[in-house]
Amino acid sequence: MSRFGKDNDPELTHRLSRRGMLGVAAGATAATLLGAAATPAVAAPPAADRGGHRGRGRPVLPPGRLGIQLYSLRDKISTLGFAAVFAELERHGYDEIELAGYQQGSAGPITLAQLKRLARNHGLNPIGSHVGYYSSDPGAYTFAQNLDRVLDDAQALGLKHIGTPAGPFRYGSTVDAWKRAAEEFNTYGAAARRRGMKFYQHNHAEEFSFATDNPRVRLYDVLLAETDPDLVYLEMDIYWAHVAQHRYSKRPDGTPAPLDPLRYVLRQPDRFPLFHVKDGERDESTRDGYRMKDVGDGDIDYKRFISAVNRTHGGRRDHHWQVEHDNPVDSLAFACKSSAHLHGLRERDC
Repeated sequence: MSRFGKDNDPELTHRLSRRGMLGVAAGATAATLLGAAATPAVAAPPAADRGGHRGRGRPVLPPGRLGIQLYSLRDKISTLGFAAVFAELERHGYDEIELAGYQQGSAGPITLAQLKRLARNHGLNPIGSHVGYYSSDPGAYTFAQNLDRVLDDAQALGLKHIGTPAGPFRYGSTVDAWKRAAEEFNTYGAAARRRGMKFYQHNHAEEFSFATDNPRVRLYDVLLAETDPDLVYLEMDIYWAHVAQHRYSKRPDGTPAPLDPLRYVLRQPDRFPLFHVKDGERDESTRDGYRMKDVGDGDIDYKRFISAVNRTHGGRRDHHWQVEHDNPVDSLAFACKSSAHLHGLRERDC
């Protein structure tokens, strides 16, 4: 039984969509394709340090769990190809990748089998992939339009997680609209589970806004309550959750509604297998309250956040951390800098 009241408001047309990405191919070696112009501005962590074994104290980043959302590198993938980009990620100590499309533009065609093999050859585990939730085009490559094909491709790549970067705004922003979307998410989750995968949803800030028919209820809380925790998982984008902390700290009537992204995770850590590590700098002059920055250049306290999550499950570390920037100035330098920063985070010795 739902804890939320019945919705009689008209459905809204607001729908959050993210990116429809690129494609990928391989061929030439990284050294040939990249050249001097792509040399990162920040030195990569030495191979011996990739598990975080440098400096004093325990590493904050769990060994083997540093990933990157490839949307951040779409410019390089679409021109240089997966082979060149994967070689750079291997050099910078990455362990995992989260995909955002399986094709490439000018680098030429690639099969899923070739893509999977390329990742393996560079020591990169494809941990998940972003696919659209819904489109008005009946033939679109989305969960709603082509569920079997989406899952077939994910299975061919050996993914453990398959998810959507879109919010459940298909039917509007009322409680009943999100209950309806949650039913669809449960369906996708059940289908993914039958294939040995977990279905997940990635948030932006708007998921933490309030229902239009019940302004005391956050839409994200409806999603959590109405989806089966054994079928639907969450990927918290920590940056956008911090933006929501600023934008939706009050209800529409002006009453306080404090929001702590970390508390969401600590209450249900099993529901959050994946995270986006995206940094920002507090800026009260902007609508969002933050300006997106390279990881390590902002003021979001990732040392505290990752450490707190790692302490769940009695210290068992089974979460995955994907760095991301929507529009980095230099995507390869961003990847290098992010790895160096996260590998350098240490807890103090007790």
